[in-house]
Amino acid sequence: MTATNDPHNLGEHKTTQEFGRIQSPYSKPHSTEPSEDTQNAWQAQPVPVQQRSAKTMKMSSAIALALVGALVAGGVGGVVGSQVVKDQPSSVIQNLEAPVQNSTGEPPAEGSVEGVAAKVLPAVVSIQVLSRTSGEEGSGSIISPDGYVLTNNHVVAAAEQGGAKMTVMLNDGTQYDADLVAGDPNTDVAVIKLRGAQGLPTMNFGDSSKLAVGQEVVAVGSPLGLSATVTSGIVSALNRPVRAAGANTGQSSLIDAIQTDAAINPGNSGGPLVDMQGNLIGMNSMIASLSNGQDAQAGSIGLGFAIPADFARRVAKQLIDTGEATQPMIGVEVAANANVRGALVSAVKPGGPGDRAGIKPGDLITRVNDRTIESADGLVAAVRSSDFGETVTLEVSDENGSNSHTVEVTLTSE
Repeated sequence: MTATNDPHNLGEHKTTQEFGRIQSPYSKPHSTEPSEDTQNAWQAQPVPVQQRSAKTMKMSSAIALALVGALVAGGVGGVVGSQVVKDQPSSVIQNLEAPVQNSTGEPPAEGSVEGVAAKVLPAVVSIQVLSRTSGEEGSGSIISPDGYVLTNNHVVAAAEQGGAKMTVMLNDGTQYDADLVAGDPNTDVAVIKLRGAQGLPTMNFGDSSKLAVGQEVVAVGSPLGLSATVTSGIVSALNRPVRAAGANTGQSSLIDAIQTDAAINPGNSGGPLVDMQGNLIGMNSMIASLSNGQDAQAGSIGLGFAIPADFARRVAKQLIDTGEATQPMIGVEVAANANVRGALVSAVKPGGPGDRAGIKPGDLITRVNDRTIESADGLVAAVRSSDFGETVTLEVSDENGSNSHTVEVTLTSE
């Protein structure tokens, strides 16, 4: 399984199927033309059907008789049915003429998918970026009345090219031109600004650190250009380190993702994942795909990934304030493809947090606080999800898993 941008390819994450063709098993019947004498004999003296032997009756005659019988029966049935409808009207007519029942007149129930959709749709936008060489589509969440929008970097990265045009459409059909404020390919977070916008509806942020596996969620966006699409599901897992290559930037992004089975497809990227109170708790970013082909189109297989809202909000603030994003670090390098369970330290920055805590090359980090670390990406994602200047507890052992002990490391400040 591979993770791809947006949904662009979760990857915008692509599944292909092959369908076989069914060939007809029937063959044309073989027939023998009767002689001229035989034809004349049949015309002169037709033999009553009841006198023929069932064993010797020609198949063509049997089929003809069956067809005649069917036609007669059908004709009689048609006449009888017509008479019934004419003399005794069916109850279906009464049902078709009965007053319709109003199924949408009541206000949506609090905490229902219908209620969530009504609350958040006005603050969700569709984004289109057209450059000289490509076009990208995605979604976003309005985070300020004057038009700041939170979205994925891979959706709007093409706007950095000269001559690119970005258009944003609101749920009510209003369109705005937009500009890229800043984006970070390492975290796949970006912020754009709508030109001349005022008084827009905004998305409320929720606390993504309080999410629980099994919690109901709703995903909103514009999959395949179908704006204002709403899907629902649950939080399938938390703290999933997911890496995907950026189609436009050539750089990979690593997120400490929320996994969900709410349907996410290409075009959902950058759109909100919300709780049942309509609060933004994640930004839909990637999907997993079973496809290995470059020409295959990715689609939802129930494995979607969203950037936690707490993390996305922190990065967005940095992008707006300074134009770039930085992350907490422990001052170590880890081996990318080590055949071990954990994060194998390959180098330690002199004087950095890890060095001061006594971490050495060859150490294996297997836990950050209460979180198990199974890979190098897992360690990077866990550290990025921590706060600047936070002190974390690492479980460290040698490469063979022996001599396990814990150390405290204070992460770098912003």
